Amino acid sequence: MKHYLDFEKPVLELQAKLEELRRHAEAHGMNVGFEEEIRRMEEKLAETRRQVFANLTPWQRVQLARHPKRPYMLDYVRLAFTDFEELHGDRLFADDRAVVGGFARLDGQPLMVIGTQKGRDTKENILRNFGSAHPEGYRKALRLMRLADKFKLPIVTLIDTAGAYPGIGAEERHIAEAIAVNLREMMLLEVPIVAVIIGEGGSGGALGIGVADRVLIMENAYYSVISPEGCAAILWKDRSAAPAAAAALKMVASDLLALGLVDEVIPEPLGGAHNDPAAAAAALKQSVLKHLAELQKLSGEERRRQRYAKFRAYGRFTQQPSRLTAPVETAPAVGAAETQVAGSGAPAS
Repeated sequence: MKHYLDFEKPVLELQAKLEELRRHAEAHGMNVGFEEEIRRMEEKLAETRRQVFANLTPWQRVQLARHPKRPYMLDYVRLAFTDFEELHGDRLFADDRAVVGGFARLDGQPLMVIGTQKGRDTKENILRNFGSAHPEGYRKALRLMRLADKFKLPIVTLIDTAGAYPGIGAEERHIAEAIAVNLREMMLLEVPIVAVIIGEGGSGGALGIGVADRVLIMENAYYSVISPEGCAAILWKDRSAAPAAAAALKMVASDLLALGLVDEVIPEPLGGAHNDPAAAAAALKQSVLKHLAELQKLSGEERRRQRYAKFRAYGRFTQQPSRLTAPVETAPAVGAAETQVAGSGAPAS
């Protein structure tokens, strides 16, 4: 059964009318009158679809990012990469199935691909922990990234998680420390790193594999310090205020690009990546290859320097001048930077 969102209703109604008209034409014999009416209906449907998806609100894009038919990490691996060989375990505790990674090729180029994977049904969601990683997932990711660095292989991360797992076991095994170590160590890797937010980019859970030379985002994905529902529950004391929170957080692709928090927005097929996964994967592949080619022209030290500068610039703001002072652009201290990032909807750990 196909899943539809509320704002897609005008499109669905026209599709139903078009299908009914085609059935009627087949039953009574196709003629010029029917052909003309079908053509007009198809044009109206195409125009309605363009209008609906060209004017999506931030909350509607969040809904698309969570669409159950949306391509997940392993779908992109299957469609865009070749020769994928999955590697398991963090060599310390367990194999977290919410984080998947291994060697692969992209257009013949060997690399390491790592990402968060959700499930399609209840059984798979339990296996993948709904895409929310445990500490061992981040430690596995770091193990694979260090392996890639050792063999001079580029790293591509595909991010789609509502956030790291907040359970007691994860806290007992130090999930905050695992994410923090990843943030530090990814800054020090010499190989090119490209991160792509393909769906949900939830807080430190996403940032734990998101420290990269280039951060890309799919058109209908989001990247935020908190979910809209969580923000609404804190600020409005009402989770139903999630649409207002989504707008205030500046969490969707266009806002993030304007804020300088992502480097490129990867276009999706009209209606979302789930309408044409192959086309979405082709666009992702083309964008990742372009950025890898640019990064490979730099030395390892230059990549590290630029990567550090990139993330240090997050949270930079311009102070409103008084009548007696000139405008001052300030890079705040770490605590202040985190406050500013959170307020602008930028990801923060």
